[in-house]
Amino acid sequence: MDERTIRVALTGAGGRMGREAFKALTPEHGFEIVLATARRDAGRNAAEFGGPSLILKDALDETPFDVLIDLSHHSVAADHAEAALERGAAVVIGSTGLTPDSLDRIERASEAAGKGVLIVPNFSIGAVLMMRFAEMAAAWMPDVEILELHHERKEDAPSGTAMLTARLISEARRDAPMELPKPFLKAEGARGADVVGVPVHSVRLPGYLAHQAVMFGAPGESLTIRHDSMDRASFMPGVRLAARRATTMTGVTTGLDKILF
Repeated sequence: MDERTIRVALTGAGGRMGREAFKALTPEHGFEIVLATARRDAGRNAAEFGGPSLILKDALDETPFDVLIDLSHHSVAADHAEAALERGAAVVIGSTGLTPDSLDRIERASEAAGKGVLIVPNFSIGAVLMMRFAEMAAAWMPDVEILELHHERKEDAPSGTAMLTARLISEARRDAPMELPKPFLKAEGARGADVVGVPVHSVRLPGYLAHQAVMFGAPGESLTIRHDSMDRASFMPGVRLAARRATTMTGVTTGLDKILF
């Protein structure tokens, strides 16, 4: 492993993912959190998040850093990315639901700075493997639907993981899916959302964290590829990997799979 310590600016430090990141981005793993911001917790000591003792700051100019890890909200992701790129840092974006306008802004800022931006819909390595296996299966079993289940506070639907999975499946299909009869919908949305030809169903309930099942059907058989994250600790190896690799990249890259395979 590269021995160089990577200096991290962390936004969204007060959220549940941010708090977990404080425990994961340690000197033991080659990281130092030099700056942290949180919308609702500005001014609190970072030690209250379980991390090193430093005061939360809201000005990126105050401390040199190598990579910004944005675990805040998609509505401010472009603002955060532009600010970091202008200061010569790489960016990792963990929020989903980015609009085309936000993506365009991020791409332009990345190109101007010559620095990398890694957008990660799901930091779980197991989830990335689930998507890769689904992509492999889609080449031979084109009839498929996706069921994704998340906690009640997740706003965007379908999830970024489900959207990416659907796109990978669509691109991997060798044959078109079976043409189904026109549905008689007793309730609007009963057949889910059509994402590039793949039906996607979203569930939002307390007690869940992040789960996805990709269900394939063929004459006489079925195949279900499922991944479950029961704890946010499952995302942290991916956060560390993304942060380290982003510092060596240029341009905008979407998906942890791009650096795993």
